[in-house]
Amino acid sequence: MEYAEIGYRVEDGIATITLNRPEQLNAYTNRMRLETLDAFDRIDADDDVRVVVVTGAGRAFCAGADLSSGAGTFDYEQAPEMFGGEERLQDGTPRDGGGTVVLRTARCLKPVIGAINGPAVGVGVTMTLPMDVRIASDKARFGFVFARRGIVTEAASSWYLPRIVGISQAMEWAMTGRVFPAAEALAGGLVSRVVPHEELLPAAYELAREVVENTSAVAVASIRRLMYAGMSAETPWQAHANDSRLMTVLGAAADAGEGIESFLAKRPPAFPMKVSRDLPEAVPDFPRHRED
Repeated sequence: MEYAEIGYRVEDGIATITLNRPEQLNAYTNRMRLETLDAFDRIDADDDVRVVVVTGAGRAFCAGADLSSGAGTFDYEQAPEMFGGEERLQDGTPRDGGGTVVLRTARCLKPVIGAINGPAVGVGVTMTLPMDVRIASDKARFGFVFARRGIVTEAASSWYLPRIVGISQAMEWAMTGRVFPAAEALAGGLVSRVVPHEELLPAAYELAREVVENTSAVAVASIRRLMYAGMSAETPWQAHANDSRLMTVLGAAADAGEGIESFLAKRPPAFPMKVSRDLPEAVPDFPRHRED
C-alpha cells in the first residue's frame, strides 16, 4: 500500500509511524485507518523492527475524527467509511473503525511508544491507549470529547482507560468531555512523562534505543502479551500458568543462553532468535480475534 495520510520509516531498528494530515491537524479518516493497519502488518513481518514510535506531523497528534462531512459523520448509513469497512460483529453490527486500529496495535509483537506532540482528542487519544508508553510534549492537550458529540467512548477505551488511570479518573474525563493539558494527563496517569516540546522525539527514541540495544526481541514480544493477558486474568494462577509455560520454553532457548553469557562476559548481547520464526506457541493470544 502507498501511504498518503501517514508517514512510515524504519531506521536503526525503530519504525516511526507519523499521522500526516498536518493542515487538518491529522484528523482521522478511513484512509488513515487502513494505512495504519497496513503499517502494523509490515512491522510485525519485519524482524529488523524492534520498536515502534507513533507521532503526528505539524502541531497536532490527532484532533479526532474528520468531521468535514457534517452531522452524519457517525451515521453508518451516511458514512460507512468511518466504521470498519465490511467487518461486522457476530450480531451483524458494523465494527467501530477506531477499534480496529486499537485491536491491531494491541496485537503488535513489538513495543509501541506514543510521542504525543500536540492535541490528541477523541479517536486521537483513544488510539494511544494500547500503546505501551505515552510520552507527551508540554504542548499536548487531551480530550475524551465523545459525550459532547452525543456518542460513546469508542476504540475499546471502556476497557483500556479505567485500567490505565482508574475508574474515577476515567469517568471524570469521559463524562465531562473536557480538553485538559499535559500536566493533568501526567497527574492522572495517562502519560508516563511530559517533556519540553523540542525534547519529545529525542526522549521517545532514547527509550526505543534502550530496547533495541539491550533486549531479546522474542522476550519482549512474549512479555508484552503476558502483561496484557494478565490484566484480564481472573486469578494470579492464570498469570502464573502463562509465565511458567514461557519460562520453560524460553529458559532453554538460545536467547537465554546469550543473555547470560553476554552478562558474564560484560559485553553487549547479540540475541539470535527472531520473532517471525521463534515466538513460542505458549505466548497468550491477546486480544482474541473474535468476540467470544
